[in-house]
Amino acid sequence: MKAVISSTGLWTPEESITNEELVESFNAYVDIWNSKNSSAISNGKKLELTYSDASFIEKASGVKSRYTISKKSILDPNIMAPRIPKRKNSEPSILAEIGFKAAQNALAKINRNPKDIDAIICACSNLQRGYPAVAVEIQNLLGAQGFAFDMNVACSSATFGIETARCLISGGQAKTVLVINPEICTAHLNFKDRDAHFIFGDVATATLIESDEVCEKEHWEIISSKLITEFSNNIRNNFGFLNHCAPEDDGMIGERGKKGLTDKLFVQNGRSVFKEVVPIVADMIIKECDKNNLQPDNLKRLWLHQANLSMNQLIAKKVLGKTYEKEKTPIVLDEYANTSSAGSIIAFHKYNSDFKNGDIGLICSFGAGYSAGAIFVRKNG
Repeated sequence: MKAVISSTGLWTPEESITNEELVESFNAYVDIWNSKNSSAISNGKKLELTYSDASFIEKASGVKSRYTISKKSILDPNIMAPRIPKRKNSEPSILAEIGFKAAQNALAKINRNPKDIDAIICACSNLQRGYPAVAVEIQNLLGAQGFAFDMNVACSSATFGIETARCLISGGQAKTVLVINPEICTAHLNFKDRDAHFIFGDVATATLIESDEVCEKEHWEIISSKLITEFSNNIRNNFGFLNHCAPEDDGMIGERGKKGLTDKLFVQNGRSVFKEVVPIVADMIIKECDKNNLQPDNLKRLWLHQANLSMNQLIAKKVLGKTYEKEKTPIVLDEYANTSSAGSIIAFHKYNSDFKNGDIGLICSFGAGYSAGAIFVRKNG
């Protein structure tokens, strides 16, 4: 029994923040902070904060804007964080709500009934609670049956989720599996950190994986997959349920602490990530191509994780050659920014309509862990 991708869904917030808007807010915060701490700065007890720059952000990352569920509070220099009102337990949680909307979109595209779903996997980089599983809540909202569970492999959650769905299908546990990626990434981002305040955006995606026995005539056969993890502290978020057990730890560490930054939000060593992750990903893709008797040129498209434009360009050069066609690696991070696990799925969702029967492409993720996932797909029908 083969597993195929039958459909994908996308939910995008209504509001977006441009680099210029974000920088204006950040620089206003810098003025407020420096003024409030002027004496300590003069005495060398605190470091003076410096301005951000919109053109530098685009040059360094490729990001021009990002969607968000809470624009007003993020741009308020006295808040600089999403503000999401607390909901009653009887109300849908925010992650379940946006995941539900992405799932509805995926199902509606092929007129699939939620009752046909055997399993749901909520795979994302940040889950808003320990239990009950967000996936089970989405299952309830959809009116689906079977079973559901959450999983987290950071930016690789979607590809790891798809491979898990494939295993459930090949093992006979399910015939139809929804993999949902609700990513409210602005909630784990420190907007007071000049080195990172521009990186993330919010979104939700969904991918329907089915047995070839029940799928639509037009689908994407999963022909090969590869998952890799390798431990690294270069991308980290120390927020968790044990935080309250160490009340003396306010999350302030080293030089970052002097700047008022916390390790209970997203923290990374960007240069090390770039240097170490690119060869891991490129090598994984090349080896999997060789294993499946594919030449990299046989890949019509690489739907890569959308973290950094230069990173994607370098991976493409290593895999496809220095003169590769830019259309082979579509970019959505300029509009969406980094949406963690959802990025490669957005790219796949938006840029696959020109594929013909037999064409082969690659959905590829990489990120914290380190983790990397490769899903090779062939268009059928």
